Amino acid sequence: MLSTRLAASLTGRGIYYGWVVAAVTFLTMLVTAAAVGAPGVLIVPLEKEFGWQTAEISSALAIRLLLFGLMGPFAAAFMNRFGLRRVILVALSLIGGGMLASLAMTKVWQLILLWGVVVGFGTGLVALVLGATVATRWFTERRGLVIGLLTASSATGQLVFLPLMAQVTEHLGWRSALLLVCGLQAVAAIAVILFMRDRPSDLSLAPYGEGAVVPPPANAASLWSLVSAPIEALREASRSSMFWVLFGTFFICGASTNGLIQTHFISLCGDYGLAAVSAAGVLAMMGAFDFVGTVGSGWLSDRYDNRWLLFWYYGLRGLSLLYLPFTDFSFYGLSLFAMFYGLDWIATVPPTVKLAAQHFGREKANLVFGWVFAGHQLGAATAAFGAGLSRTVLDSYLPAFFAAGALCLIAAALVLLPRDRAAQPAPAQ
Repeated sequence: MLSTRLAASLTGRGIYYGWVVAAVTFLTMLVTAAAVGAPGVLIVPLEKEFGWQTAEISSALAIRLLLFGLMGPFAAAFMNRFGLRRVILVALSLIGGGMLASLAMTKVWQLILLWGVVVGFGTGLVALVLGATVATRWFTERRGLVIGLLTASSATGQLVFLPLMAQVTEHLGWRSALLLVCGLQAVAAIAVILFMRDRPSDLSLAPYGEGAVVPPPANAASLWSLVSAPIEALREASRSSMFWVLFGTFFICGASTNGLIQTHFISLCGDYGLAAVSAAGVLAMMGAFDFVGTVGSGWLSDRYDNRWLLFWYYGLRGLSLLYLPFTDFSFYGLSLFAMFYGLDWIATVPPTVKLAAQHFGREKANLVFGWVFAGHQLGAATAAFGAGLSRTVLDSYLPAFFAAGALCLIAAALVLLPRDRAAQPAPAQ
């Protein structure tokens, strides 16, 4: 296999093959995130073409976000049972197939089925759990940095492609924008086929920072374990106060990012006279700051108390959301918001993953984080539908943004509650 020859060549040059796996994962999460973020550009075009209400479209997006999260713990079990490559290829096929089929949709139920269920399942298989799995399997040293890089790819991909998709939608129509997303999935699938490996032991390598090869655990004897393993992980983790704090704060994280800003920010700006392309440009600016902030968060999470990092991230995000309605939606005001909000868009992930790994162990970390991420997407789905309902019933998005800001301040306080010794960060590597 090409990956075997490449790994041998890189090892001879003192380069660890795990960085290639991380790069392929980065690409996969980047283009998958483009599929997650695309509907934020397409709400208005769908309203104009089909006459659908914001609340109707938001219901499909809420289902997508909910499945995106609820698949997390089961995706981790699939990865443990069938391997990373197979799961990723199935996910990319579902996303591309759902997007292609939606080119011919004419009814709301078709939107819900394709964008909500099919794409929701596909994106859920390669959500942030994929990055957490790769980082914990392949890296012991630099784990926080790798988590930061992979998390940044997911969050940044949801934002940086939006200006391009907005331009394509404006000039060529929303169907052309979906074709662009499908092409990106195909590129990622080729990279996965050529370079992805499941574990370091597949190449007789040790995890980065360790001296001994770690053999893979024995596969489960039956497919029932794909259901029972996540449920058992939840049963054990639910006894810990750390799990519930991570779950609750990640619920708020999802409600204040994917479900709100990613889904409704462009429509919100349209209510104040800002064109979709310009609003998408603001989101792309957030994406640039998010990349810096999330990678920096990974670096910080290797060195400082992760609970205090989360305190500052949630607190600053809450203040920025409360500030947004007072920007007057001018270029200066939105740029200031994009900078502060973007820096911790999803900087919360590296400390959260580190706390899960430290508290629940390497082999169960991805399963536990999958349930924590389910909380994230439950919050995202709640905000996606709630904000759309607010826009339909109250003719304003602003109540949803004020509520999200207040919840972030609550999360900042909640994250300091656990005092478990096991939850304290490990010394810097």
